[in-house]
Amino acid sequence: MTTLFKMLIDAYNAVSYTHNYIFGFEYKKVIYMATVDSSVLPFVCKLDKASRGAGYSLRFCPNAEQKLFLLPSAKPVCSADYFHQLVADSIYNNGEIFEMLVTESFGQVWTKDNVPFTKGADVVGNGIPYQVKFQKATFCNEQSIRNLSK
Repeated sequence: MTTLFKMLIDAYNAVSYTHNYIFGFEYKKVIYMATVDSSVLPFVCKLDKASRGAGYSLRFCPNAEQKLFLLPSAKPVCSADYFHQLVADSIYNNGEIFEMLVTESFGQVWTKDNVPFTKGADVVGNGIPYQVKFQKATFCNEQSIRNLSK
């Protein structure tokens, strides 16, 4: 693990409201949700180049091996075809549609919000606050971490 990668994970964990995650990913034409904690971040995230001069970013962009790593903690949500049709028929992106499906799986009504990851969870299920991320999601970048530490 590179020093920068570890620094981004540690800095993110230091300011994150919750350390519980529901990760979404597509595997063999099925959308899954894996319920995990922050201990898996080094195994399922990667260091990537951030946009607009913000340095590097920490991203959840699982490859096939990482998806297999998450499968024991995962359950199927819906078919990939159904998921992609929901996205196509809405104004929301993959992450927002996945968050909606996760929220509904807890018997709640989803509404779009912009609560910062430092102030609240994306969903609270069974009394546990979760941050929800779908594949290709960015956690943070060097610039956002610098801004938060000011």
